[in-house]
Amino acid sequence: MPNRPIREIVRNQRVVTVPRTASVRTAAHMMREYRIGALPVVDGERLVGIFTERDALFRVLAGRLDPDRTQVDEVMTRDPTTIGPDRSIVDALHYMHDGGYRHLPVVERGRPIGMVSIRDAVGPELARFEHEVHDMEAIAEILA
Repeated sequence: MPNRPIREIVRNQRVVTVPRTASVRTAAHMMREYRIGALPVVDGERLVGIFTERDALFRVLAGRLDPDRTQVDEVMTRDPTTIGPDRSIVDALHYMHDGGYRHLPVVERGRPIGMVSIRDAVGPELARFEHEVHDMEAIAEILA
């Protein structure tokens, strides 16, 4: 697996954040609109938490909370583990594996500049692996 820098992965990302006072419904609509599974939660420009699909499911829905009356601040993960943009994707994978999560905010000087997901981390490598397997299968057919 190439040891790509995080900065390369988030370079073209549009950073979508949600204020800590937003309702859960607002955050869920944003996640649907932007087709993302997690939102950095900010107070001004400073990262204070992360709100994920799992938070919506387990803390809000299963907790029988009203998404219109519940603020993201009440159900987010506070002070999440973050990674700097000059670290490697391998470092991000270690953090995600060790912490048991699928999204990792990328932060520079306390401000979110992107989000790395498991899909970002393994997507290109998985595509290369599938291509190599296809090539090996083709060679095996020729040799058979």
